[in-house]
Amino acid sequence: MFLEAIELKNYRNYEKVEVSFSNGINIFLGENAQGKTNLMESLYVLAMSRSHRTTNDKELIRWQADFAKISGRVQKKNSSFPLEIVLSKKGKKARFNHLEQKKLSDYIGHLNVILFAPEDLSLVKGSPSVRRKFLDMEMGQMSGIYLHHLVQYQKILKQRNHYLKQIKQGRKVDEVFLDILTEQLSLEGAEVLKERYRFTKRLETWARPIHSEISSHKEELTIHYQSSVSVQSETDKDQLFTDLINNFKKIKKREREQGTTLAGPHRDDMLFYVNEKNVQTYGSQGQQRTTALSIKLAEIDLMKEMTGEYPLLLLDDVLSELDDERQTHLLKAIQNKVQTFLTTTSLSGIKHKLIDVPKIFRITDGQVEMESE
Repeated sequence: MFLEAIELKNYRNYEKVEVSFSNGINIFLGENAQGKTNLMESLYVLAMSRSHRTTNDKELIRWQADFAKISGRVQKKNSSFPLEIVLSKKGKKARFNHLEQKKLSDYIGHLNVILFAPEDLSLVKGSPSVRRKFLDMEMGQMSGIYLHHLVQYQKILKQRNHYLKQIKQGRKVDEVFLDILTEQLSLEGAEVLKERYRFTKRLETWARPIHSEISSHKEELTIHYQSSVSVQSETDKDQLFTDLINNFKKIKKREREQGTTLAGPHRDDMLFYVNEKNVQTYGSQGQQRTTALSIKLAEIDLMKEMTGEYPLLLLDDVLSELDDERQTHLLKAIQNKVQTFLTTTSLSGIKHKLIDVPKIFRITDGQVEMESE
């Protein structure tokens, strides 16, 4: 899979720009605040229908413009098609192959991307919500079924939390209604739990040898999915549903007192262990960075395994955060395999000899100009 070209209209600091890409490595070169990360962000928005930098779509629209549009052409093994996202003050429209998609969940997955930015190093040492977001974003674009169950879970969770809040404020409890919400949440939660556990195990399979190689075979990485109920390979969805229901019965009083749902996938975590020690708590900064890099590189092959196509890799100013050894592993891993986009203020910080004929775009004040090598 690769992105042939992109066109931006009124996006951030871009009034109008069209760029054609190499299916190898594309470098966005320029000083800070010129638009490198904005261009990179537009690739992510085209794939995911949302930004990784803001939850407010209006920030993506150029100052004093009425709308922003991102359009691109995707090439896969057996097909080629256009994608388009239009953002306005009225909302968002997503088109696949010129047809507007009624649900964004039907749009996501046509273009797969993996983003690696400096803040992704917090995947290891950040809060559990960072890792849950990672799971949901990555799994959502690989599996429409997972995304469907996740959306349903979040919808029911919002309704259940609203009702628990009303109970806390003194509303009389309708036990039947609350039981129905709990049952619906547990049904969708069992689906989400099972798929997250499977994904975690697959991710571990790909990440373990990568981590071992980067650490010169001195470290072994394992990944654990931590939930309020026990999840194992052999645990089926019926058992998970029963366990979730039983768990909610145990915490019924506390939930009503606190006015919120206290268990379920929205409270789970993913833990990383290096040589059987929790790297989030006991790992050095180097070990934490190696773990984050291993996870990102493992995603490339996992996404190929699950979708049949390699994703796009977006490296937003991340090479400057990696030492020479980790940078070498990263560049060797992607060479001649994945269409890659990277932003940088200088080529001197990149192991240029490892990059085979990159396409370089110099970006200045919202203007993009291709440089000859």
